[in-house]
Amino acid sequence: MRSDLTQEEVVHYRDDGFVVLEDFLDPKELDDWRSAFDEAVLLRGKDKVPGGEEDWPESPIFKQIMQLWVDNQPMKILLHDERLGKMAADLAGVDGVRIWHDQALIKMPWANPTSWHQDNPKWSFTSDVAISIWIALDDVTGHNGCMYFLPGSQKGRYKEVPVKAPMSEIFTLNPELAEITPVPVPMQAGSCSFHNGLTVHGAGANMTPGFRRAMTCAFMPDGSTFNGIRNVLPESYFNSLRIGDVLNNSEQNPLIFKKSQ
Repeated sequence: MRSDLTQEEVVHYRDDGFVVLEDFLDPKELDDWRSAFDEAVLLRGKDKVPGGEEDWPESPIFKQIMQLWVDNQPMKILLHDERLGKMAADLAGVDGVRIWHDQALIKMPWANPTSWHQDNPKWSFTSDVAISIWIALDDVTGHNGCMYFLPGSQKGRYKEVPVKAPMSEIFTLNPELAEITPVPVPMQAGSCSFHNGLTVHGAGANMTPGFRRAMTCAFMPDGSTFNGIRNVLPESYFNSLRIGDVLNNSEQNPLIFKKSQ
């Protein structure tokens, strides 16, 4: 795994809200991630989250399965790698990060586009520096649903739309975003991107008969507090929280990197 970051990459991330790392995984590591991904998705079955609290709905956009680290040991080992946490913390400029949630994203053959959106407004904590990694397990092209980013959009919060909304919806509600030129991000398998939880992004349609697999993980700055939104929190834990409580339950949100004091 390529775990070193150049100063130029850090600056690019903080200016534009995203950065791409080519050849993030070597061929052996890519095989390991693919094997863990395929096994975890297969064993999870129809459950979108662990414990069967929610089935994944049939969607014309993608198949989404979350929190695979919770019930799949190979995926847990991969995602709890301290090197991932350090990279996320260094890019975000924070002292420590916890896993918020992971997700397998599979664009099925002929799948629809993923509409423009921000991530953090959906989550149970509010942060200007939350960060996600997106690992390409297949080659990602303009034909099978590569991501697009609006550079610099992480500097604002916008009226939110669901990922199934028309692609134009976010620009109708937030016309200032239409002034930003979208950047397509095709990637070879084994490459990755990091993006800020407020960076507006979307993905194209899969115009091919093949699958487009990506493994992602969102990281929460250590010390973040509950904002009242449930998102992926189990019902029992959600019901125990009050707004302002620190989200430091390591069984739900494990700390994977903390700078030494």
